[in-house]
Amino acid sequence: MSLKHDIGIDLGTANVLVNVEGRGVVMREPCVVALNLVNNKVMAIGEKAREMLGRTPVNITAVRPMIDGVIANYTVTQKMLEFIFEEICGVRRLFKPNVLLAVPSGVTSVQKRAIKQAALGAGARKAWTIEEPMAAAMGAGLPISAPGGNMVVDVGGGTTDIAVLSLDGIVVSRSLPVGGMRLDENIARHVKSKYNLFIGDRTAEEIKMTVGSASPLDEELTMLVRGRDLVSGLPQTIEITSQEVRDAIEEPVAQIINRVKSVLENTPPELASDIIERGILLSGGGALLRGLNRRIADATHVPTHVADDPISCVVIGCGRALAERRGISEDLVPMV
Repeated sequence: MSLKHDIGIDLGTANVLVNVEGRGVVMREPCVVALNLVNNKVMAIGEKAREMLGRTPVNITAVRPMIDGVIANYTVTQKMLEFIFEEICGVRRLFKPNVLLAVPSGVTSVQKRAIKQAALGAGARKAWTIEEPMAAAMGAGLPISAPGGNMVVDVGGGTTDIAVLSLDGIVVSRSLPVGGMRLDENIARHVKSKYNLFIGDRTAEEIKMTVGSASPLDEELTMLVRGRDLVSGLPQTIEITSQEVRDAIEEPVAQIINRVKSVLENTPPELASDIIERGILLSGGGALLRGLNRRIADATHVPTHVADDPISCVVIGCGRALAERRGISEDLVPMV
């Protein structure tokens, strides 16, 4: 087994996924870090840390280090990367890993530099970034090296990235600070305003996954929701329908669709004709929302397909980009 590692990381707002050369995807966890404030050490990352949100004593804090796909807490992000490198390469690393990090297409050069510096500070030998739509297209196996139009809509936890790609490059792209977590917020706000019921982020996400949809269903769904009554302060259970949830998330869904239409309007006609023939690819966790592909197809009159493994598309693409040395722009040279 090689002691040298090339690592691709999809460091998203909601989830962190890691792809290691020769081993594939080895980590798929929520992007949450639990820190011991006494010794400033990472106690847990991922699902174990997520379970601690809102349930920790004063000496432990559980935080999300990324917001809208960029670093919100530099120190915690670096500690999380250190933890990941130790899990993959061991505590005594004979060889420092080369790291490729996926970033939203709308990030600034300063934000790109910050995430690379965090990786280098955590122990990486070299660090690059790749734009998420490019990585998603590579992960889904789209023929982006050929002279033809390919369109990707990557709906992540904090951002939605939309891009048209051709000849290993991005022709048109837009990034929108709307993703799966915005849908959760809207659901929680709806339950609070209509039923005077306070629910947490995890419950809102469960509602979205269980009965959420972007377009009408053949048979509408219902779900029992438990929370705290804001008037009495006591636990209460209510029933919510998929129609209610659809109305609650209509605004962010409409924003995503309008941005997709904007990208299509700015696409060169030759590439637009390719996209009409090949269709639009949906990736990211938000692609799993029922009926989102149908809603986009109806609005754009372009066939829209969900990737085979939408959540892992970006990190799989990171691995392929490292293996083939494609998709890494010349201006993103390693920092040493």
